[in-house]
Amino acid sequence: MIKYQFFPRSHGVVPEMKKVINCFVENNESIDSNFNNLTSNDVLKNIRQSLSKIGYTVETGKSKNNKIDVPVLFGLENKIDKSFNADALSKDGKIVIEVEAGRATESNQFLKDIFQACMMFEVEYLVIAVRNTYRKHKDFEIIYTFLETLYISNRLHLPLKGILLIGY
Repeated sequence: MIKYQFFPRSHGVVPEMKKVINCFVENNESIDSNFNNLTSNDVLKNIRQSLSKIGYTVETGKSKNNKIDVPVLFGLENKIDKSFNADALSKDGKIVIEVEAGRATESNQFLKDIFQACMMFEVEYLVIAVRNTYRKHKDFEIIYTFLETLYISNRLHLPLKGILLIGY
């Protein structure tokens, strides 16, 4: 079952985020982590067509030509000096999507996703999709609690307008 929460919780889900949520909902049967043991690449493959229909560019493989580079630093003549990869990017470049599976909490991959999204040029929103449960860890709940603490404590201010957490 697809779960989701937008942070900060004082803001509702914006229409563009609702479209992303619907992509996961319409593919729930094929990606539900309670019944499927998929890698993040397999999940991305299952939702690729739905995301493409709403105007997202989606990673198609692990080779350099199949990845989506989002600029971070610019050099002379506006040449991109540094970029980070994204699993999917909205047409306007303001929403980045990262799909995680096993490494979401065990390797704190979600923290790296947050950091990288904060550094990406013109990115305003991050979507992190994680398994509801992985090896008896409740990944969605663990990250939910982390994000809740981050936003409620108000000690760290992110340059993002919000983060959408999706559990699949």
